[in-house]
Parts: sequence; structure tokens; C-alpha cells
Amino acid sequence: MKTYSAKASEIKREWHVIDASGKILGKVATEAAKLLMGKHKPMYTRNMDTGDFVIIINAGKVEVTGKKTLQKLYYRHSGYPNGLKSVSLGKIMATDPPIAIERSVKGMLPYNKLRASMMKRLRVFTGEEHPYVAQTNASLKGAEN
Repeated sequence: MKTYSAKASEIKREWHVIDASGKILGKVATEAAKLLMGKHKPMYTRNMDTGDFVIIINAGKVEVTGKKTLQKLYYRHSGYPNGLKSVSLGKIMATDPPIAIERSVKGMLPYNKLRASMMKRLRVFTGEEHPYVAQTNASLKGAEN
């Protein structure tokens, strides 16, 4: 019996829409990461990018549990001495909610060269409307729970 390996010509990409209103940030991110990697397909191959396109709407209405809005911090460093900057999740959610979802999804993707191509297929919108209605056939699919 031979091991199946997906070929580039066999990959068919679909569009999935996930409504994040009232859902937990981590659950939305895991569903999006699974769809971006292609783990929901029987032809999933670790060394190939077999995933689909994912659109997340209502990013501003996503919820977090506990005191994460105050206690969870995101760090970045400028490269200069004393250049460590930190910002809380609550501040990010108040100013630009799509960034919080993008960072959580990016952290759940594999740490390899395929990660950048997977992230290019993620689209996050603050409101209900998005410009990809024609690709998704105007039907909501994705995270039902």
C-alpha cells in the first residue's frame, strides 16, 4: 500500500466564512487555522499548502474569557536598547480587533515556510460586510458551534 501525497494540480481551494460575534477568540482562531492548513480535507499533506480561504466577519464582537483583556500582553522589540514595547489585548480589541484575531491564528499555524502563504488566505473584517460575497456564494459556512 502506498502513502498518498497531494499534488499541486489536485488542490482545490474553497472559501469559508466564520462569524465571530459572541464566540470565544481561541475557538474562532483554531477553526480558522484548521481550515487554512487544510486539515479538514482527506488529502491533507503536512509539506504542502492544501488549505482554503477563510473570511472572519464581526471581529469586533469576539469575546475572551477571564481577565485576558487586562492581563494578556503582546510584546514587540524595536531592536534598540530598552526598546521592548507591550500592549494589552483589551487595547488592541478597542483600537483594531482584526489584529488580535490575526495574531492568534498566526500563532496556531506551523512555524515553517508555508505559514506566510497560509496567512495570505486569511481575511478578517470588523463588521458584517466583506468584498468576497461572489466567492462565498453569499452563504455563511464554518464554525457552527
